[in-house]
Amino acid sequence: MSTVGLVVHGERRQAADLARTIAAWLLERGHRVVLPEEDAARVGVEGGVDPSRLGLEADVVLSLGGDGTMLRSIDLVASHDVPVLGINIGQLGYLTEVDPADWESALSRWLSGEASVEERMLLAVRVERPDGTPGAPPTMALNEAVLEKTPMGHTVRMKVHLDGVFFTTYAADGLIVATPTGSTAYSLSARGPIVAPAHRAILLTPVSPHMLFDRSLVLEPGTEVGLEVCGHRPATLSVDGRNLGELTEGDLVVCTAADHNARLVTFGGRDFHQIVKAKFGLEDR
Repeated sequence: MSTVGLVVHGERRQAADLARTIAAWLLERGHRVVLPEEDAARVGVEGGVDPSRLGLEADVVLSLGGDGTMLRSIDLVASHDVPVLGINIGQLGYLTEVDPADWESALSRWLSGEASVEERMLLAVRVERPDGTPGAPPTMALNEAVLEKTPMGHTVRMKVHLDGVFFTTYAADGLIVATPTGSTAYSLSARGPIVAPAHRAILLTPVSPHMLFDRSLVLEPGTEVGLEVCGHRPATLSVDGRNLGELTEGDLVVCTAADHNARLVTFGGRDFHQIVKAKFGLEDR
């Protein structure tokens, strides 16, 4: 018997309907189903648990939604090394593995041991106040951490430290610290490079920099990247789209490679290069 977790997009009826179908299918075959309490109540499936326990109880998690739901699923279970299988309900996703029509085949293959697990680098993100105290609970990111301006029409000034050594001060709309997986997310829209997701590296990409140096840096995965707010203008920190609050002068965001990896269930049929071609409408000739 396996315990299968379900994480469900909160605004897509198809995701809720599919969650109920999958739960019934699993229960009929003697498996156990668990969901975050909020998801269980919303879709009407028994098995709700505190979200902090999902990674302790599930052998695998099915993410029913798009890339945003995948990010949420990974955030819930990555520290427990639980693999996540993405079922894409929405537009073309970089992270989701299978289409809704193929869920039964995919789940059957996982349960019979026919699937593989692909590991992706995660960022560990923490905030330090000037007095050395934590400014927010430590968290992990599959895509990126973003420190960006708060007042409209103004830039924010940020000192960048690499392995504790001052590098330079940016005047920009923001700075993005991204993983290779996140290279095709916000970093890409800021003209950062596309990096194959199996690589291990840290990308530092400025957003609309008001300075001559406007290039992304591709850093070794062991690099510790520190972003310090300087000047009187505050900045806002978000991690994989989650707003962690406002930072002020002297506050420091520290990003390093996490001790854990995201573990994505794969069946070998997805090709990153083909996904890039489809996403950007590249021609075959």
